[in-house]
Amino acid sequence: MSLKAQLEAIIYAAEIPISLDQIFSLVKDSALAETPGVDAAEVKSRIRAAIEELVADYSGANHGIEIRQVAGGYRMSTKPEQHDVVRAFAKSLKPALRLSLPALETLAVIAYKQPVTVPEISEIRGVDSGGVIATLLDRKLITTAGRKAVIGRPILYKTSREFLLRFGLKDVNELPSMEEFEKLLAESFQNDLLPSNGSSLEDSSASPSLAEDSSTPELAAETVEPSESELSSGEEVETPASTTGE
Repeated sequence: MSLKAQLEAIIYAAEIPISLDQIFSLVKDSALAETPGVDAAEVKSRIRAAIEELVADYSGANHGIEIRQVAGGYRMSTKPEQHDVVRAFAKSLKPALRLSLPALETLAVIAYKQPVTVPEISEIRGVDSGGVIATLLDRKLITTAGRKAVIGRPILYKTSREFLLRFGLKDVNELPSMEEFEKLLAESFQNDLLPSNGSSLEDSSASPSLAEDSSTPELAAETVEPSESELSSGEEVETPASTTGE
């Protein structure tokens, strides 16, 4: 079996993004046996080149999936242009993971201000965020990042690897800037209000909300009930995630 075929099979079968080092540890023995006299560094270089070829192959229009770098590893996922059909299929299987608005607001504050303490989050939101923090920790979307060097030494919080997986991000630097976020939100709000020509408001198709942007395919996940601290908020919002090729 060729090296490229081995890598394709490994990336496809991986339940979570698999790193270059993990792939190297899996195929190095067979690669070294097939090419005597080649050292480990050269094998790793060939693996990286083969992965780049696979990425290029799957980027073609005749493929509905692609290989992406997510959270420090490689994974297969559906392409953004296939979002609608994949989303419809995923919804037919099981409900998506949901977050209440307070939880989503708190997660956004942590994502953009991390590392950040609960008092700092509460000051930004204008309400106590202690209960919501517990929910986000329970769902593994955030994690602790030590303690702040001030009186009382409050705990610092940051987004987790699970957050990157859920939102299909390579790292937090891929998050849109506040200016981009506001522009996307304004465009989405405008499209929701204006029906298409020749159709009534009831018949017009509303554009996806920011949390369901077509640039990030959804992953079907089990519904998690909100905590008691979130029930008072009422409204819930879906969280997006990349759909793997499994």
